[in-house]
Amino acid sequence: MPLDFKEIFTAFMILFAVIDIIGNIPIIIDLRKKTGSIQSEKASIVAGAIMIIFLFAGQRLLTFLGVDVHSFAVAGSLILFFIALEMILGITLYKEEDEEEALNASVFPIAFPLIAGPGSLTTLLSLRAEYQWQNILIAILLNMILMFFVLKTSSKIEKFIGANGIKIIRKIFGVVLLAISVKLFAANFKVLFA
Repeated sequence: MPLDFKEIFTAFMILFAVIDIIGNIPIIIDLRKKTGSIQSEKASIVAGAIMIIFLFAGQRLLTFLGVDVHSFAVAGSLILFFIALEMILGITLYKEEDEEEALNASVFPIAFPLIAGPGSLTTLLSLRAEYQWQNILIAILLNMILMFFVLKTSSKIEKFIGANGIKIIRKIFGVVLLAISVKLFAANFKVLFA
């Protein structure tokens, strides 16, 4: 099957919107400050791997574990909810004990659930039903390259925006992230108990 550039572009834009790379910048900067460092390569590769595995085996994996998509989304929404509270209230719920655990921040919560979160993973299930897998795979890889660039340059972005700018953006995106988590929770919780 030949590549369809329209499908690639559409899948890329949908995933870009759901992953919200721009919106995640304040969270990434905040985590970098808390943990001291973020492994951009590790976060991008792990997130990309999670998304690719989910593209091909997501539905079967959740069924095998006895978890439906809606329960998965509710669990992810709760994680996003607590991250949003940290951003808005300036409190620390997620603490790192040592350097080794600090490096794990690259995997949790950056790779999952910020990049490869319940929103992007459930979106992949929807895209799989409509588009060819090759086109979705390319869209995932393009998003991961872009995410790697944002992770790698987050300290430069922080210098450009400034400390006060970061605080303002952090609060604004904290509220946005809180709203997304509540919407994700409400939509899926309703289905679970319908």
